[in-house]
Amino acid sequence: MSLFIANAWAQDGAAAQGGGMELIFMLAMFAVIFYFMVYRPQAKRVKDHKTLVSSLKKGEEVLTNGGLVGKIVKVTDEKDFVIVALAENLEVTVQKGAISALLPKGTMKSL
Repeated sequence: MSLFIANAWAQDGAAAQGGGMELIFMLAMFAVIFYFMVYRPQAKRVKDHKTLVSSLKKGEEVLTNGGLVGKIVKVTDEKDFVIVALAENLEVTVQKGAISALLPKGTMKSL
C-alpha cells in the first residue's frame, strides 16, 4: 500500500449478461426513426424537385439556386438547359436542376 493511494480490489460477482433481443430491438427502432426522420422527407423533396424540373415551360417565372429571379424564354429538352431572361436585354443559360422554385405570375414586376 502506498502512503497516499489506497489499493483497489475487484469485487467478486457475476458479470452482467446482456440479452441479444434488446440490442436487436434498439437497432430496429433506430432504423425506423432514421427512415421517418431522414430518408423519407429527403426522398419526397427529390421527387418534388424532379416533378418541378420536368414541368418547366416557356413564360414561367422561376427562382434559381443562386437567387436569380427570371422568366423562362426557351426550354431545351435534349441538353437539360433553360434560357432565363433576367431583364429585357439580359438572358442567362441555366441547368434545369438549378431551378429551385416556380414563382407566381407577376412576381418580377412587383420586385
